[in-house]
Amino acid sequence: MKKRHFFTFAILLGLIFTSCEPKDPAVLKVFVRSSTNQLINGAKVIVIGDQQSNPPTLEFVDTSYTNSSGFSVVDMDQYFATSGEDNTTGYFDIIVKYNNKVANGYTRCRVHTTSVETIYLPN
Repeated sequence: MKKRHFFTFAILLGLIFTSCEPKDPAVLKVFVRSSTNQLINGAKVIVIGDQQSNPPTLEFVDTSYTNSSGFSVVDMDQYFATSGEDNTTGYFDIIVKYNNKVANGYTRCRVHTTSVETIYLPN
């Protein structure tokens, strides 16, 4: 009888400890808008790790395109997987290119969170 209670207690304790771990992905969502505030489909979004930041961000480059809703999603888990457990924050430059227009932005991303930035293209 004691063994049965012990195993039940051990299973419940294991479930409690595993359920406390954060499982949310690290995501950067970049909205691209025109100078007239219209969402842009097909804009090229380049995310680059800022190695001059304090604390410095590791090397990172990723490129994606905005969808029909005008935003691009960059999976930042790939950065945090290589940066180590102690590095929970990264700073990134954002470059957006659409036709002959270029715009820049800057963002901070944290592990297990979604960061959102909006970049406006010039006239």
